Amino acid sequence: MTQVLVRHRAIWPIAALLISAAMLATAHAFERFADMAPCALCLRQREVYWGAIVLSVCAVAAARWRPTPTAMRAFEALLGIAFLTGAVLAFYHVGVEYKWWLGPRECAAGPVNLDAFDPTALGGAMTVVRCDVVAWSFLGLSMAGWNVVISIALACLSFALALREDTGAPVMEARDA
Repeated sequence: MTQVLVRHRAIWPIAALLISAAMLATAHAFERFADMAPCALCLRQREVYWGAIVLSVCAVAAARWRPTPTAMRAFEALLGIAFLTGAVLAFYHVGVEYKWWLGPRECAAGPVNLDAFDPTALGGAMTVVRCDVVAWSFLGLSMAGWNVVISIALACLSFALALREDTGAPVMEARDA
């Protein structure tokens, strides 16, 4: 019976892995096909999804080889922490975009002394992508804003699953219409 419960719990790590991969693929698609280079904060937000992928793979492996409901709850909680970290980082980026606070130094495009080096040695022009400029928005939210919404939803789902008690019933049941 424990094996069956753990198998149901293994669904979320697989979903978290696929969602994280989709978020990274979307970010890379914007970069590649829309010619939108990421800023330093965008790159940091991607790191959270890479971390969630690693956690998800570990959770799937744990469900396969040494399944226990406690271990699966721990992975769900860790995924919740990872996604919450992503939400905080994305919210920080939104604050920088709206000029609520300053961003990190590597996000600012200020005066640069080019006398010290030859920019052509780097393969051409060098551009600093500013973190405080919204490059794309949809329904009034920037990419960072959408990342806040998605990361909070993923964190809430992860924490809700981590707190769920195993009752022997499947995770989702079909309801009669």
